[in-house]
Amino acid sequence: MKKVLMSGDEAIARGAYEAGVSCGFGYPGTPSTEVLEAFSQYDVYAEWSINEKVALEAATGASLGGVRALVTMKHVGLNVALDAFMTLAYTGINGGLVIANADDPGMHSSQNEQDNRILGKFAYAPVIEPSSSAEARDFMIKAYEMSEQFDVPVLFRFTTRIAHAKGVVEIDEVLKPEKVKKPLSVPWDKYVMMPLNAKKRRVVLIDRYNKMKQFAEITNLNKEEMADTDIGFITSGVCYEYAKEVFPGKSIFKIGLLNPLPVKRIKDFVSKVKKVYVLEETEPYIEDYLKTQGIYLEGKSIFPLIGELDPDIIRNSFYKKEQPKTASAVPPRPPSLCADCGHRGVFKVLNEMGLTVMGDIGCYTLGALPPFSSLHTCIDMGSGLSHAYGAQKAGESPEKVVAVIGDSTFMHSGVTAIINQVYNGADTLNIILDNRTTAMTGRQPHPGTGKSIKGADGSAVDFEKLLAAIGVEHTAVIDPLKVADLRVLINDYIKRKGVKVIIARRPCALLK
Repeated sequence: MKKVLMSGDEAIARGAYEAGVSCGFGYPGTPSTEVLEAFSQYDVYAEWSINEKVALEAATGASLGGVRALVTMKHVGLNVALDAFMTLAYTGINGGLVIANADDPGMHSSQNEQDNRILGKFAYAPVIEPSSSAEARDFMIKAYEMSEQFDVPVLFRFTTRIAHAKGVVEIDEVLKPEKVKKPLSVPWDKYVMMPLNAKKRRVVLIDRYNKMKQFAEITNLNKEEMADTDIGFITSGVCYEYAKEVFPGKSIFKIGLLNPLPVKRIKDFVSKVKKVYVLEETEPYIEDYLKTQGIYLEGKSIFPLIGELDPDIIRNSFYKKEQPKTASAVPPRPPSLCADCGHRGVFKVLNEMGLTVMGDIGCYTLGALPPFSSLHTCIDMGSGLSHAYGAQKAGESPEKVVAVIGDSTFMHSGVTAIINQVYNGADTLNIILDNRTTAMTGRQPHPGTGKSIKGADGSAVDFEKLLAAIGVEHTAVIDPLKVADLRVLINDYIKRKGVKVIIARRPCALLK
C-alpha cells in the first residue's frame, strides 16, 4: 500500500475504481466536478452526460447490464435526476450503483443550500457520508458492497470542504480491480413500474429499509469514541473533524451511515454521557429524527442553521462568544467576467437597451453585477428561457423581456424550453451565449463541442440545424464582441414575430 495526498473528489474516484466500477456518468457541477474527471483517468468508461437525469438513467442501464456504475453531480443536480432516483429505489439494481452527490453548505458556487440527506431519507435509500479523503476512498468501496447487498442505489453524500480538502489516502499502486460483469437482468415485475408492480415493490422497499435499520446497528461505518462523559457530540462528515479540533477529549458518536440512523447505538451512547449535542451543517437532519425517537439533545438551538460551519463558528456558538468584527486586510474582490469574454459584449448591449433579461446559472450569471447589471433572474438551469416566455404571456412586451442561456446549459435543459415556445406560439428572443465549453465548472466539454471527457473527437450538435429542426424560423450567429453589429441584430430580432434565437459565439478566453 502507498500513501498519497488526495482531495476528497480524487479519493472518491479512487474508491470507485478500486471497487471495480466499469462505467462513470455525470454532469459537471462544483464541488463534484473533479470526481468524474479523476475517475476518467483510469482504465474505465467515463462520460459527461447531457444532464444529471440522463446520467443516472445511463448508469442504471449499465447496472442492469451487470456492471458497477458511478454517477456524479452536485446537490441541485439531484433535483434534475430525482424522478429517476425515487423510482430506482423501488426497483433496485443489478450491478452496484452509487450516486456521488456533493452538497454545498455556504453556497460557495450554488443557488441554494439544500441538504440532500433529506432526499435519501425521502427515497428510503441509504446515505453514506465520509469525514476525510481516506474515508472517501474506503466508504466508496463499502457503498458498492451495500448497494449490492441490499439491491439499492446508494446516495454518497459529501460536502464542499470534503471535496476540495486534501488528506492522506492509502492506495494499492499495482491494483488491477476485477470488473465483475453479471448477466443482464431486467425481470419485468421488478423494473416495469406500472401500478401492478409498483405496489409490490413498495412492500419490498419498506422491508429492505427495515433490514437496513438492522445493518445500521452493526456496521463500522458508524463508530463510538468514548472519552470525557460530561459532554458528548453526535456528528458526521467534516463536522466530525471540527468536533475533534474544538472539543478535544470529549466523547463522540460519529455517523457514517446517515440513513437509516443507528438509533439503538445512539441511545446507548447518550446513556453514557451527561449532556449531548448534535453538530451538523445546514438542516437539523440528525437532531430532528433523534428527537422523534425520544432522545433529548440540543443542536440548532446552539449551532447555526444557515451557512457552512468552521471551528471558529462552532467554538463561538457553543461558548456564546460574539464574533469579533474586524476589517479584513484584503480588499473585497467580487467575481467578474474575464477580460475578452464574449458575454461582456452581450450584457453591454442589453444594459444600454434597458432590457429585462431572464437567465440562469453559469459564468453569465455575473452579468447581474456592475458594470453590466443586466441579468434579472437566476433560479435553475434552463429557467431563463421559460421565465421570459411566461412574462410575455403575462402581458410583458416581447420587445422588453429577453432570455439568455449558456451553450452547455442549452444542451442540459434549454432545448425543451425552446420547443415549448415554438409549440405555443411565442415571440420570445433567446440569446445563446456560446463560449464552446462548460466554463463555470472548469471548461468541461459538452455535446455541442464534439469532445469527450477523455478528449476524444466525436459528433458535435449543430445548434443552427437543431433550432431549425424544432421550428425556430429566425436564427443568427454573431461574434458578441462586435458590439455595433450585435446591437443592430438585437434591435432587428426583438421586433420580429415568432421565436428568435441569436447565437453569440466566441470561445471562452480561458480555452487553450
